[in-house]
Amino acid sequence: MDVPVEKKKKKRKWPCIIGLIILGIGMYVWNVYANLSSNIKSVHVEINRDKSELRVEKVNLEKKEPFSILLLGVDQRENDKGRSDTIIVLTINANERSTKMLSIPRDTYTKIVGYGTSDKLNHAYAFGGTEMAMASVENLLDIPIDYVTEVNMEGFKDIVDAVGGITVINMLAFKEDGYSFPKGKIKLDGEHALAFVRMRKEDPNGDFGRQERQKQLIQGILKEGASVSSLWKYKDIFNALGDNISTNLTFGQMMELQKKHKEALNSIEQLYFNKGQGQTKNGIWYYMMNKKELKDVSTELKDHLGLK
Repeated sequence: MDVPVEKKKKKRKWPCIIGLIILGIGMYVWNVYANLSSNIKSVHVEINRDKSELRVEKVNLEKKEPFSILLLGVDQRENDKGRSDTIIVLTINANERSTKMLSIPRDTYTKIVGYGTSDKLNHAYAFGGTEMAMASVENLLDIPIDYVTEVNMEGFKDIVDAVGGITVINMLAFKEDGYSFPKGKIKLDGEHALAFVRMRKEDPNGDFGRQERQKQLIQGILKEGASVSSLWKYKDIFNALGDNISTNLTFGQMMELQKKHKEALNSIEQLYFNKGQGQTKNGIWYYMMNKKELKDVSTELKDHLGLK
């Protein structure tokens, strides 16, 4: 018995619809990739150092070798390159599937490598840019700094807005820049997020409390940026990244991070310096490191990087 014409038409529609869906997904993926590649090129900057002086050979991400990244949050000032008021070091070990995240107080008194003086660590960026900041952090911690990512803190709010806002757990009710932040779970847009991480004076833990908020901000952006819903916002996200971030990681290296280091980046352990003391020199306040704590942290990071 012949199949009615109507049913034949219905059966023939499905392969066409499926084909169009596959084609649409393929075009979308290609569009994302093309935009990603273009934006990554715009954020890539060359750093005047082939590798860390503490590395015998340059780290190989493809072989899943442990490596480090210095994160600098820079507050730009008019007619001034700004200071790195947020200084965070990440060590990533893909084989152990873990990341250690160390926040360094910006007022840390240390040698400014290449400038012939000791001063606050965040002044290294003002004196000699990214390269001097990397060298000074490397000297302080006695570990190789392989890569660097610099974020314009004023533009950070654009990144938060691009991912649709972030959720954090606020441990202290406070006000900053005209905004109120209640204690507990709160959702932040870009403007609120910037005020959230900048507050320091009302926090009994000072810079250490701010470091914890910075960690939550970074983790919130990573979480929202990796979510399925963020795929539909990719143009906004990439534009925000391109306008506010620079890094010496290449596009190929970022792809290696996504493929072989993703699990490690999803498991973050926070490390702090909290045993040092404040000291005033010539009317200027500095954070003086506790030498034993500094050595212990340095040893822990060296072990995580697989160094002797």
